[in-house]
Amino acid sequence: MATQRDKILACACELYLETGLSGFSMRKLAKNVGVTAPALYRHYDGKEKVLGDVVREAYHAYQEYVYRALQAPTPIERFFQAGEGYLDFALEHPRWYKIMFSGPERLGMKELPDDIEAMGLGVHQFWIDRVRECMQVGILKEADPLQTSLTMWAHAHGMVLLYQQGIFPMDREEFRSLFEQSGARMMSGFATPNFVAQLEKLYMQDQIAPQA
Repeated sequence: MATQRDKILACACELYLETGLSGFSMRKLAKNVGVTAPALYRHYDGKEKVLGDVVREAYHAYQEYVYRALQAPTPIERFFQAGEGYLDFALEHPRWYKIMFSGPERLGMKELPDDIEAMGLGVHQFWIDRVRECMQVGILKEADPLQTSLTMWAHAHGMVLLYQQGIFPMDREEFRSLFEQSGARMMSGFATPNFVAQLEKLYMQDQIAPQA
């Protein structure tokens, strides 16, 4: 059951995405939540704290989606399951996805709180580690894991943003198929011959749906 805090954060996320920081006020938020401004201030002393908690909740959820991949037994399975978690999070929580990547300046902060910054750095390292271990077992070509992971993320993030902005006029499942096929095309530039062999093995085990 949703708590009052959950309702405040959901309304804060929606208000911010609809009006931006300039249109965001504690009075408007209180009205949307259905409480008085003084009642809202008993929970938060300003919009920076509210928006900080929204981003914090978004990161917690994001971590849950992608870190599930750590339970997979092999590097390639961890890699693909992490990618699936990323896409699932973006599709199931589009508002959290948008606000999570807004940046501190757009949220009215000089910098993110230390714990949020640490979560962001942790997820960043998580993706580098997934790429590095795939390189170590000969699935991806040897290169700079940081640069490779940033290239992959830029592709994934760009695809998601284009879909969220309505540039791709399709339903969720159509976009999922496009996302996976486009990702496979991009991945071909990073792949080694062993990568193809590993994919075929996983296809036979129904771990990963083959690309068209």
